[in-house]
Amino acid sequence: MSLPPRRGVVLAGGLGTRLYPATLAVSKQLLPVYDKPMIYYPLTTLMLGGLREILVISTPADVPRFQQLLGSGEQWGLRLTYAVQPEPRGIAQALLLAERFLEGRACTLILGDNLFYGYDLAGRLHTAHARREGATIFAYRVSEPGRYGVVGFGAAGQVTSLEEKPARPVSDYAVTGLYAYGPEVVDMARELRPSARGELEITDLNRCYLERGQLTVERLGRGFAWLDAGTHDSLLEAASFVQTLERRQGLKLACPEEVAWQQGWLDREGVLACARRLGPGPYAEYLRRIVQGADRDGQP
Repeated sequence: MSLPPRRGVVLAGGLGTRLYPATLAVSKQLLPVYDKPMIYYPLTTLMLGGLREILVISTPADVPRFQQLLGSGEQWGLRLTYAVQPEPRGIAQALLLAERFLEGRACTLILGDNLFYGYDLAGRLHTAHARREGATIFAYRVSEPGRYGVVGFGAAGQVTSLEEKPARPVSDYAVTGLYAYGPEVVDMARELRPSARGELEITDLNRCYLERGQLTVERLGRGFAWLDAGTHDSLLEAASFVQTLERRQGLKLACPEEVAWQQGWLDREGVLACARRLGPGPYAEYLRRIVQGADRDGQP
């Protein structure tokens, strides 16, 4: 018997205090990263993994703004749902807030300020999504691992430990804000106890999977980029990264219309309809150009 499709969750809550005063009146995930809103990047990451039913979690003030920006998702072949996080109580809290939406299904959770780029990212996601139980997390080598959750590995490459912001990191591999879980995750999250800072820690949840022998770590090596756009400097770095790639290649990153088209969720008329809604600007012109290019090349 086939299992119901996996669903996606984007956690776009929090106060964004590291970006004050820029985020005093708006969610950081609504700020632009070069030419599109920050939330487009995690949203299209889930889309690349084949997920079409996605929950966006944000603050009471910002949920209406995300609804205004993203709508129902129908324009991209998606079904978007929204939930309020009354106050930030840790990343793992998102899974409890998503319980009704998930309906006992496997899910992939991504943080709303995380950007991923790399060859065969979609393939890595599909591999993780094929695991119907347990957890898959994605690790990335960084120069300052003590700022993040850190994965420890044994001599044979097996995962041996998970530590949150350790003073003496055992490796250079940080845990990124992308997590794939089996349908048991809500029950496991419910068993968590708040940490000393009063939050349900995602590291504690992942450690539970490690103790069960159900944790898989995918290392994103050379050819991948992971950016956390949660500070002024990292936001600027992310924008510069996107600008450089788009100018060199003439292709856009994190374009939901294009990803939906590539996935077969939109036809050419659907892409052109999105372009008409966006008017005469360069983003809409890009949508028209990719459709015209496909027409010239004889692509469907």
